[in-house]
Amino acid sequence: MSITFDTSSSSTLPLSGRHAVVTGAGSGIGEAIAQELARLGATLTLVGRRAEPLEAARAKLAGQGHGVVAADITDHAGIAAAFASAAAERGAISILVNNAGAAKSAPAGKTSPRLWNEMLTVNLTGTFNCTQAVLAGMQAARWGRIVNIASTAGLVGYAYVSAYSAAKHGVIGFTRSLALEVAKQGITVNAVCPGYTDTPLLGGAVDNIVVKTGRSSDEAKTTLAASNPQGRLVQPEDVARTVGWLCLPGSEAIHGQSIPVAGGEVMAG
Repeated sequence: MSITFDTSSSSTLPLSGRHAVVTGAGSGIGEAIAQELARLGATLTLVGRRAEPLEAARAKLAGQGHGVVAADITDHAGIAAAFASAAAERGAISILVNNAGAAKSAPAGKTSPRLWNEMLTVNLTGTFNCTQAVLAGMQAARWGRIVNIASTAGLVGYAYVSAYSAAKHGVIGFTRSLALEVAKQGITVNAVCPGYTDTPLLGGAVDNIVVKTGRSSDEAKTTLAASNPQGRLVQPEDVARTVGWLCLPGSEAIHGQSIPVAGGEVMAG
């Protein structure tokens, strides 16, 4: 089912007047989420390490007043300052989408401490840093939406990505715990868990298959698509529409959930 809205006036849109921050917004899933939230009427702040792709993404957004912040989500004090500046310019932050992350692979026995710490810092600590930067404001306003982009690797284990999987399991644990803390404060906290998605981040999984099997990149992508019962890779827009739905008025009862976007792949615990 496709949901449409009257775009003749921005004030008629369901997220009009809401300031949304999306991390890792310069490409892939993050860019698609920013486009969806802008389509629904939100004013966006796009966050990432490099300003150039963020500016390119901003130019594609519907509506006016959007901003860009070049910041490192692993820098706790830096993120707090960046978010405070964004709030001063575009109003209190009502929606946070923790999308920024990284995926690197190695057999567990060959996973270096550096790789392990990088995966936890970027994927888990970064989510914590950004959430803490907006939480007090949402609590004061008695309204907020926090959506953490996890992964199906946070619901089940996958071989050769133990550090990434551990970090994404951590994101889901953080989501569930925080949801209980704020359940009566007008804030919802959820995780969206994409399966194999057709973005540049997919390259690591493709490379693993190529190295281990000698197949071509196209053949490797076909193998990954076959794990989806629908026989296709998840598209960034699939994830973005799920995030948009979680941010809409009327989604209050969806709280503390980890929602797979994986074409029907069974996530057995």
